[in-house]
Amino acid sequence: MPEKTRNIILASASPRRAELLASVLKVFQVCPSNIEEKHMAGGSPEDAAMANAMGKAQEVSARNPGAIVIGADTLVVLDRHIFGKPSDARDAVDVLTKLSGKKHRVITGVAVVCCEKSIGDFATSEVTFKALDSAAIEKYVAEKRPLDKAGAYGIQEVMDYFVEKLEGDYNNVVGLPTDLVARMVTDMIMLTSP
Repeated sequence: MPEKTRNIILASASPRRAELLASVLKVFQVCPSNIEEKHMAGGSPEDAAMANAMGKAQEVSARNPGAIVIGADTLVVLDRHIFGKPSDARDAVDVLTKLSGKKHRVITGVAVVCCEKSIGDFATSEVTFKALDSAAIEKYVAEKRPLDKAGAYGIQEVMDYFVEKLEGDYNNVVGLPTDLVARMVTDMIMLTSP
């Protein structure tokens, strides 16, 4: 991918997202967004994830004109209920208890912004949790403190213990669908090339 010609910025403080992006882009900067994530009532989870991702990318783009800025937002959805990052340890335990024994969707909205142009898309994966006992949930929350993770878990930490089945892109569940991002950045480079 011809990223050398452009300054590319990841609008996220997540070390997991930066690590994933490094697998498809050799050179990029990290500049976290100051936008607060919102979960709009009435809208679809996909719309909420894409709106949050776009807000992050646009806010960082305004501070870095001419750069290609990548924003992302990951949500966990059980039925129609959206779970973002838990507010505290008790909330994390409650969320994991609700996900126990059920299949949920993990949706990551991605936005790529440059020179007043923007591209938005999303990826969806499905994760089925085993039936979890309360002791395992409490132990995980106490040891891993998953308060910075949508749905109160990191797939890389619970894959062998909590997950019965994963359908779709593993990287999406971690927080960044790398194939989608690489395609969108390439499209933006073409869209904004002189």
